[in-house]
Amino acid sequence: MSVHFKTATIIGVGLLGGSLGLALKERKLADRVRGVGRRQESLDKAVAVGAVDEVSLDARAACEGADLVVVCTPAAMVTSTLDMIQPACGPDCVVTDVASTKAEICDHARRTWPRPCRFVGSHPMAGSEKFGPENACSDLYEASVTFVEIGDVLDSHTRESVKALWEAVGSQTVDVRPSVHDSLVARTSHIPHIAAACMAILAAREGDVQAFAGKGFRDATRIAGGRPEIWRDICLTNGRAIVAGLEDLIHDLSEVCDLITDGDASGLDALFADGNAARQRVVSEP
Repeated sequence: MSVHFKTATIIGVGLLGGSLGLALKERKLADRVRGVGRRQESLDKAVAVGAVDEVSLDARAACEGADLVVVCTPAAMVTSTLDMIQPACGPDCVVTDVASTKAEICDHARRTWPRPCRFVGSHPMAGSEKFGPENACSDLYEASVTFVEIGDVLDSHTRESVKALWEAVGSQTVDVRPSVHDSLVARTSHIPHIAAACMAILAAREGDVQAFAGKGFRDATRIAGGRPEIWRDICLTNGRAIVAGLEDLIHDLSEVCDLITDGDASGLDALFADGNAARQRVVSEP
């Protein structure tokens, strides 16, 4: 399925929203791209880098007449944004988001949007520790994976349009139920970020340790450089799955402590062998 939109509205023109705008324009997937933000300064930057054609501080007004709306706000703001824009979204408007938590957002949309629901949640696994429209790039989504919501109450044409949108900007789409999505990304994305932050804090407590922070430490803690408010919102909107995963991790770390305390060499060998094999199952190396 190919897609083309007359007017696309992107709510939130940071790294993800700005990059989507650039991709839409470069690939000629939209005739006009509107950018919505809370600060004029960010909107001006989005215009300067060519991510959007026109800007607005009023999300509802900017959705009038649009045939594509993508909500690129922090996760905690998506539900209130959906409530705000729903009256302005026409019956043929395709609406999606980019939040990295899905269950709370998609459950809210199912309760509040008319059926068949024309909001279809999505989550592109793309981005970096950088932020803001000044860091946007048109190829951000190339070779990424985007999770797209499945559900019985969704408008089928809208869902296919959302999938086609992400595929058109270079992403591979994967169908998933929101609750399953949140459980899995808690363990592959959210908890690793929490762990990276904790490891950085642990090392910094020792004072000036820069000479001791080698490549392994830099690799393991790189994602701790992300925006605090984004990860705060992720924790607050996916708390149950994150806590469940953290409890499992704490249990595993406690067992490691026991192995070290007991001087259990064979147990430690098994641990690192299991970890090596598990990584090979989870991560596909280029």
